[in-house]
Amino acid sequence: MSKKIIIGNWKMNPLTGKEAERLFSGVAKEISRIKKIDVVICVPNIFLDKLTEIRTSKIKLGAQNAFIGETGAFTGEISGEMLYEARARYVILGHSERREMGEGNADINQKIKASLSAGLRPILCVGENLRDENHGYFNSVKIQLEECLAGVSKNSTSKIIIAYEPVWAISTTPNRKDATADDSREMSIFIRKVLSDKFGKDSSHIKILYGGSVNEKDASEFLENGGVDGLLVGKASLSVKKFVEIIKTCEGLSK
Repeated sequence: MSKKIIIGNWKMNPLTGKEAERLFSGVAKEISRIKKIDVVICVPNIFLDKLTEIRTSKIKLGAQNAFIGETGAFTGEISGEMLYEARARYVILGHSERREMGEGNADINQKIKASLSAGLRPILCVGENLRDENHGYFNSVKIQLEECLAGVSKNSTSKIIIAYEPVWAISTTPNRKDATADDSREMSIFIRKVLSDKFGKDSSHIKILYGGSVNEKDASEFLENGGVDGLLVGKASLSVKKFVEIIKTCEGLSK
C-alpha cells in the first residue's frame, strides 16, 4: 500500500522569512522519526529558496500556484519550471480561493499540463459551493474533474493528487458548516468512480485527500472513516503543535 500524505497549505503566511524558517524548522524537528507517511508543505514562493537550505528529508516543498508558460512577457507570473528550479516538487492548483478570483477549469487544465511537464506533482482542488437536496453537487465536482484533467495522459496519473475541499466547509466561507467523514467518504467514492471512468485501472495511482478546515481534532476521523489517502491542511499547518499532531495521528494510523 502506498504511503498516506499530509500536505500543509500556508496560503499567504507567515509575514516574514524568519517566521517561515522557525515554523518549517519546528515541524522538521518534531517529525524526524516519521517513516510511514509523506509530508509536504506548500509555501509562498518567496520562501522557497530559504527553506531549501534547511536540511530535512522528512518534508518536501510545494508551491500554491503556477503559470502555464516557461518564460516570457508575463509580468508577475511564475512558471512550473521556475518553481522546480527553486526545488518545489508539488503545486496546489484550482484552490477555491483561486477560483473565486476568476480562475476557471480551462485555466487550471493548462496549469496542470504545464506543471506536469515541468516535473511538478499537481494537487488539484475540487469541491462544491453547497450541498443541494437534488444532489447536483456531484455533477459540479464531476465537471471540475473532467474539465481540469482533459487531455491529461494516463501515464501521468501517478503524479496527480486530488484534494476534495467542500467550499461550504472552509473557514473563510460565510455561515460555514462542519463537514463529516461521511461527507468525505461519499465524495471520495464518487471521485474515484469519475477517475476510473476516465483513466481506467491507471486511476488507482491517484491519491485523494480531504481538506476543508481539517484540524488536529477531526484529523483522525477523516483519516479513518473519510475514505481518503491523506489530508490537505490549511490554518492548522501554521501551528507547529497542531500540524505535528495531525502528522503523528496519520503516522499512528498507517500500517
